[in-house]
Amino acid sequence: MSEVFVFDHPLIQHKMSIIRDKETGCKEFRELVDEISMLMAYEVTKDMVTEPVEVETPICKAKAYRLAGRKLAIVPILRAGLGMVDGILRLIPNAKVGHIGVYRDPETLKPVEYYCKLPLDIGERDIIIVDPMLATGGSAVAAINFIKARGGKNIQLMNLIAAPEGIKAVQKAHPDVNIYVAAQDSHLNELGYIVPGLGDAGDRLYGTK
Repeated sequence: MSEVFVFDHPLIQHKMSIIRDKETGCKEFRELVDEISMLMAYEVTKDMVTEPVEVETPICKAKAYRLAGRKLAIVPILRAGLGMVDGILRLIPNAKVGHIGVYRDPETLKPVEYYCKLPLDIGERDIIIVDPMLATGGSAVAAINFIKARGGKNIQLMNLIAAPEGIKAVQKAHPDVNIYVAAQDSHLNELGYIVPGLGDAGDRLYGTK
C-alpha cells in the first residue's frame, strides 16, 4: 500500500491558511500556490539519488554532490495543476513538463480525458503528478493510468489538499504511488467538493467562475 505524507512545516501551514480564506484574491492565491508547491517539492525530492563529483573552488579542489540517475518529469493535471509547476521548476529547472487534460463530469463525477502529452523518455524519469485538489480521486487515478500506459513507472502524486475518499481511491487503484499533501481534510460534500477545502482551485487561480 502506498504511503500518505502530510507536511506540517510551519511555512506551508501558514500559507495554506491564507489560500483557504475566501477573501484572498486571485493574484495572491496564485503566488501562494506557487510558493507552497516549491516548499513541498523540496520535501518530495529529498530522496533523490546523488553522486560524488570533484569541483574546483577559488581555493582548491573539493568533493561535492550532484543529482544522479533518473531525471525528473512534472506532469500537471490541467488546468489547476499548472499553478504548481513553476515553483517546482525553480528548484529543478532541468525537469521536463508533460500535460494531462482531465475534467470531472459534473453529473457523474467521472473523469473525462481530453489531452495527454508527455516527454518521450517518460519511462526513464521520476514523475511527479501535480494537482491542487485530490477530491474523488478520479482525475488522479485516470492520470496515473495514462502515464503508466505510456511507460511511466516511478510516479508520485503531489496535492495541496486531499479528501479521504480521494486518497482511498488512489491507493486502491495504484498502491505503488505515494501521495504528498499539505493538508488532509474531512470529507467530500454532495457536490464532490472537499470540506473545508478552498473552493474550486482552478477558478481561484485564474479568476474564472
